Amino acid sequence: MNLTVSQTEPIDITDTHIESYEDMPHNNVIDNVDTDNKQSIDPNAIILTEVLTDSAIAWRIHNCKVSKKTVTQNLPLQFLYHYDSLDNVIKQANPLTPKLLAQFNTPMTATEAAQLIGIDAALISSPWHVKVTGSLVVFSEALQLAVRLHWTNTGKATEQLYTKDAADALVAAFKEWQFFGRIDVLYKSAKQALISVDESAIDNAQVLTIEASTDYQYLPAPHALLVIAKLEADKEQLPWFESAILERLE
Repeated sequence: MNLTVSQTEPIDITDTHIESYEDMPHNNVIDNVDTDNKQSIDPNAIILTEVLTDSAIAWRIHNCKVSKKTVTQNLPLQFLYHYDSLDNVIKQANPLTPKLLAQFNTPMTATEAAQLIGIDAALISSPWHVKVTGSLVVFSEALQLAVRLHWTNTGKATEQLYTKDAADALVAAFKEWQFFGRIDVLYKSAKQALISVDESAIDNAQVLTIEASTDYQYLPAPHALLVIAKLEADKEQLPWFESAILERLE
């Protein structure tokens, strides 16, 4: 694949954040998908997943921000989680009774669980519930390409962590952060075609052409999943993403 590097005006990547699909006009949805044989793909076309994970390209991060953040010990957990966190000595002194078993799936706070068991609340460790989601724009001036991505520490409602304090919980939560959700693409160069290729089909590849535009365009879900899978697979070789996210969490 040959990349044409052009001398252009700085790309305007103003990040007008859009939370949901419904907020974006339909004409900004990329829908020009062709079923084509792999061999007929233009060898000079820029393939989105390949360039986005190419560490030789001077990618920069813009507007990395937190959209939602939860770090608290005050959310309820099912009783079974509270009971399982007890020291074995305390469990032996307070074995499960039919009354306790009946409450196993009932959400409650650590204090409520302690009252149900009949022990001091200080004997039950209360985990930190952590859920942080955010977005960032990664862009290349040379390619005139910007991609808006979303990230989080967990796909669950929250991640439960037994740590000393909130700061430690936040650090632990982001040891396994991940990309997720919608992807928006801003491509301003008309000199080379930008495409996304879904090779999951046995006989034919699904080729999505991303036309040059002055606006961000929504990437259809199947192709967004391809980008996310590639980013996740190559994440260790793309340290600028993690650096930007961890800096934003501080």
